[in-house]
Amino acid sequence: MHYNKTNNLLGWLCFAIASCTYILTLESSVSFWDCGEFISCAYRLQVSHQPGYPLFAMICKVFSLLSLGDNTKVAYFTNMGCALASGATVMFLFWTITLLVRKTLTGGAEPDSHKQPLIFGAGLVGALAFAFSDTFWFSAVETIVFAMAALCMAVVFWAMLKWDTNADEPRSDKWIVFIAYVIGLSIGIHLLNLLTIPALVLIYYFRRYKKVTVRGGVI
Repeated sequence: MHYNKTNNLLGWLCFAIASCTYILTLESSVSFWDCGEFISCAYRLQVSHQPGYPLFAMICKVFSLLSLGDNTKVAYFTNMGCALASGATVMFLFWTITLLVRKTLTGGAEPDSHKQPLIFGAGLVGALAFAFSDTFWFSAVETIVFAMAALCMAVVFWAMLKWDTNADEPRSDKWIVFIAYVIGLSIGIHLLNLLTIPALVLIYYFRRYKKVTVRGGVI
């Protein structure tokens, strides 16, 4: 079987499973903490507590329009926006795991038919275990910034592994530019994505430098 096609299809399968689960268990209204503030600020495009989360508010505003003027449904549809973002997070986590396992087993080469089930099995177990974990599931069914912040982190780390896979090819640094763009956007959602930068720098260091030292790693 063709590895890339199967890898893509299974990633979308993880998205479908996670998204259906979250939508079926979605909060029908507001959860009693920051969610009420985020929903109201998104609906009126106002400023929530520091640092404001402007991109998050605009995305949730788009989903709130699905209520078609029924104010009692605004919270439900903003919750759905976070559910879909969480489903996408699970999808990118699957692709991240398969990239890591593929590199471990084959060094980045095309895996044979015996290793592919190991790679895909690891991706499915890891991604779906995360999808059904208690804390992530709770944030996936309500309007809260952590759902979309997790998506930004998943996309950024996946993109860095894609750069690592193609680092010796022409124009591979387009992945670095893409990462910088996503991190910039993510600041309008939550500052959590800044925590990925040390990991990204280490991946760059170990991939680009032939002579790796403890001192270099620390720096």
